[in-house]
Amino acid sequence: MKTPARGWREPYGGRAVHVEVGVEFQATTAQVCGLFPFVAGSGSPAVGTPIGRHQLFGEVVCLDPLAWLRAGLVTNPGVFVLGQPGTGKSTLVKRLIIGAIAFGSTALILGDTKPDYTMLVEHVGGQVIHVGRGLDRINPLDAGPLGATVRTLRGAEAERMRWEMRGRRLSLLMALCTLIREAPITNVEEVILGRAIDLLDERLTEPTVPDVLAVLEEGPEALRAAARTDHSDRYRERVNDLVFTLELLCTGSLAGVFDGPTTRPLDLTAPAVSVDISRVGAAGDKLLTAAMLCTWAYGFAMVDGTAGRSYLGVMDELWRALRGAPGLVEYADSLTRLNRTKGMASIMITHSLADLEALPTEEDRAKARGFIDRSAITVLAGLPPRELARVSEITRLTGPEQELVASWSAPDSWQPGARHPGRGKYLIKTGDRLGIPVELALVGVEHELYDTDQAIR
Repeated sequence: MKTPARGWREPYGGRAVHVEVGVEFQATTAQVCGLFPFVAGSGSPAVGTPIGRHQLFGEVVCLDPLAWLRAGLVTNPGVFVLGQPGTGKSTLVKRLIIGAIAFGSTALILGDTKPDYTMLVEHVGGQVIHVGRGLDRINPLDAGPLGATVRTLRGAEAERMRWEMRGRRLSLLMALCTLIREAPITNVEEVILGRAIDLLDERLTEPTVPDVLAVLEEGPEALRAAARTDHSDRYRERVNDLVFTLELLCTGSLAGVFDGPTTRPLDLTAPAVSVDISRVGAAGDKLLTAAMLCTWAYGFAMVDGTAGRSYLGVMDELWRALRGAPGLVEYADSLTRLNRTKGMASIMITHSLADLEALPTEEDRAKARGFIDRSAITVLAGLPPRELARVSEITRLTGPEQELVASWSAPDSWQPGARHPGRGKYLIKTGDRLGIPVELALVGVEHELYDTDQAIR
């Protein structure tokens, strides 16, 4: 029988003539916990891709940089993932890729150096481009979808996009020249190079590096005017170093990769696109750096050339592309700075902030730190205490947070076959909020798709 609202009409039945409104009190958690001991935090965000369970509360933790941005949880869609090899950085990123595709975003793996993502991209029906000598080739001056978009526009918008395309071509060509000669090009060379690109844009739909070299050697009147000379001999003196630099790009250690038209354009309808540059890495760091720079430029051109779509860009082994020559950080910085306005989230992955110290100049090191500053979300896998001290200078960590992440950095036993204590464990930090410790568990086909140790076994 249901109890009446005011109690039973009988002696000692708890009958109440008048029911008072409850009194509300406010106090700090330090005081209230004595009255009500079941006080807990606000919980983990349930927005985005489920990546695991909270290590303390057991609730599901979700993460998606674009979804968090739309929900107002973060101010930009940048993610910086840091952790020792073997702790599961790529596993987390692959889970985020699958979730992004499910939510309608296109995943772009901009330079897969191992490769870690080929099997996953093929599994979801995406496009894999294999760059290398005798394989697929990328034209550094190929504007990709951006060029196709420009040809459909008219008026002021078309002019603005042409200048954007010109700036991208010139910046990438300058970055490659810097990489080849291991020093920045001069102001005179930059002016001449820009005028050469303008001439080729009038003649050709998609110019190539050999086309730039040919027009420099031709030395038409427009280039001589850019060089501020009417004499052919004086012109030759001013472009001589630039000609040899471009010649090396076509015939030197980078020959066969960036000296012709793009062989496989990006598939705009694919759910994911991966550019596999693992074959390039075997030829040396200089070729790998060039491949990563070209891949980034080509991928971001795809983003700029399409409207109304969202993207998740993955930039793994980030520092290998930045330490090739002084000034390359500036180029990478200009590419990634405006991701929020383009509807693109970015994930940058590296092993250690100590990689910053390998960059050539203090100016480069300062700009590289900006990548972390501009990433609203920092994900830490297992790291030693010294590394955590570096991280804390940029993203503040509490003492218990540092102890937790450090406890994941090395096994506490010499027993063969023991599971690494940090495998699949991450601390998610956003600003000065307390970090979210989460543990990821693989399900179903993920055991095969996310395995990066197959070659070792």
